[in-house]
Amino acid sequence: MSHPRLHPEQHLVNRIRWLRAAVLGANDGILSTASLIIGVAAAAATQNDVLIAGVAGLVAGAMSMAAGEYVFVSSQSDTERADLARERQELNENPEFELDELASIYVKRGVDRELARQVARQLMAKDALTSHARDELGISESTTARPVQAALTSALSFSVGAAMPLLMVVVSPAAALVPIVAAASLGFLALLGAIGGRAGGANVLRATGRVTFWGALAMALTAGIGKLFGTVV
Repeated sequence: MSHPRLHPEQHLVNRIRWLRAAVLGANDGILSTASLIIGVAAAAATQNDVLIAGVAGLVAGAMSMAAGEYVFVSSQSDTERADLARERQELNENPEFELDELASIYVKRGVDRELARQVARQLMAKDALTSHARDELGISESTTARPVQAALTSALSFSVGAAMPLLMVVVSPAAALVPIVAAASLGFLALLGAIGGRAGGANVLRATGRVTFWGALAMALTAGIGKLFGTVV
């Protein structure tokens, strides 16, 4: 008698944390740096000035992304630690109430009350805090906040994204810098949207169209502002 082979399931939710930081960072790197380059170039700046502005934008943007992610995820981590400390105290002071609370969670999910209480008792005997963290607070290994990881991922992905329009500045002739950077950056954004949609299990066309539309709008606005101020000055 043959038995079905067991295999680990790959759930998309496990990718959410790093995927969000990586996609957001790369998208911001391409969009903000390309818009900055196009705005400065539209103001009739030299190619060297455009490159300097782009590099400055890369460094400032990467640090801003890292700091922002670190602060945001650190706040989440502080909240998780406070909740766990409170839960640990409640387990020490009133373990029977916590047992009933955990059992009631399983009952609400459809488990028979007597069985739910047995399961809750066995789980708490093994690791009470982990059981309550997972089923009562929604804190688990796959969702635990990691500030340093989020900061580094965002900074690195932003830098990789920002390097793409900067490369176009280096290889493009000065006369065609704006259209080349814009077209290449929109292409990069579309590719990023497709990759992010595919990896996250979302609709690829919708994800691609969304990032391309907002990218084109941002570049058009900054080009217009650069042209206006360049003419005025």
